[in-house]
Amino acid sequence: MFIIKQPALAFGLCLLTMLCWGSWTNAQKSVTQSAPLYVFYRDYVYGILLVSLALAFTLGSFGDQGRSVINDIQQAELKNILLALAAGIVFNLGNMLLTVGISMAGISIAMPVGTGLSLAIGLVINYLAEPKGSVAMLAIGGGAILGAMGFSALAYQTKQDNADTDEGSAGNKGIWIALGGGLVTGFFFRLISSTLAKDLSQPEIGFLTPYTGGALFAVGLVVSNPLIEYLVRRFAFPDQDGQLSYQQTGPREHFIGLSGGLLWGIGMIALLIGSKQAGDAVSYGLSQGATIISVFWGIFYWKEFEGAPPKASRYLWLMGVTYLAGLVLISLARS
Repeated sequence: MFIIKQPALAFGLCLLTMLCWGSWTNAQKSVTQSAPLYVFYRDYVYGILLVSLALAFTLGSFGDQGRSVINDIQQAELKNILLALAAGIVFNLGNMLLTVGISMAGISIAMPVGTGLSLAIGLVINYLAEPKGSVAMLAIGGGAILGAMGFSALAYQTKQDNADTDEGSAGNKGIWIALGGGLVTGFFFRLISSTLAKDLSQPEIGFLTPYTGGALFAVGLVVSNPLIEYLVRRFAFPDQDGQLSYQQTGPREHFIGLSGGLLWGIGMIALLIGSKQAGDAVSYGLSQGATIISVFWGIFYWKEFEGAPPKASRYLWLMGVTYLAGLVLISLARS
């Protein structure tokens, strides 16, 4: 099993997670220009499962260190297996709501709002479970993240001052849905990290390696997706007349959706491996720098604020600076 023992490499893996998690939303924006949201999300979930299984049976099974995935599952406590599956279900519900928020309000607004709340909740939960790092710096960093969420909301409100009522109403609904998604996803990382062995070179009996935990997480994601997809299509983001079905969607859209899932799944495994050295609270907080990456994509590539008043741009810059300051404080909080 491939593991790392150097803190610098652990931080590097957290940064890799940040890049992956900050870029997968481009796949959503691309696919939903010509296909329904649920088509993207279904392929996205399949992509996460594929990469999780591939890594589990390659990097997670080769070598002399740790345990292979098959041996790991055979010795694992049922409680840890169920918690890993539950983490996938919890994440799926929250992340599905976040994708709906992105479709309504855009990447540059929904991501700071949704992941900002998720980060604040995750910091508290993970620190209480594993008090590692400076609580004062974590608290100030978390407060800065909440401030960035406020600037993001102000930027969107300023943008919508000159927009038509229907568009503004849909965007406001998207913000609330993204907040709901952030509230749910704030709990998933603690669920999965609680199942993992602390010493990956000699994993404790009953616990999981990151590769096994990631694979079970992905299984929970896929198993829960039909029900969550139905609920979202029924209540949060109803189907439109004449939209394409999953079977009618072209191979290009399916490939892009799968690629988005592959990218997110790589980031997930990198985070699970790196968190054992960096600490759960710090590594999860650092990985949420993905929001800054997403905002840059939304502003500069997708032109989501093109034509918006200059005041909106100032709020966005304040959001970016405040969010970045919060992440720096969180990364420095490691004792």
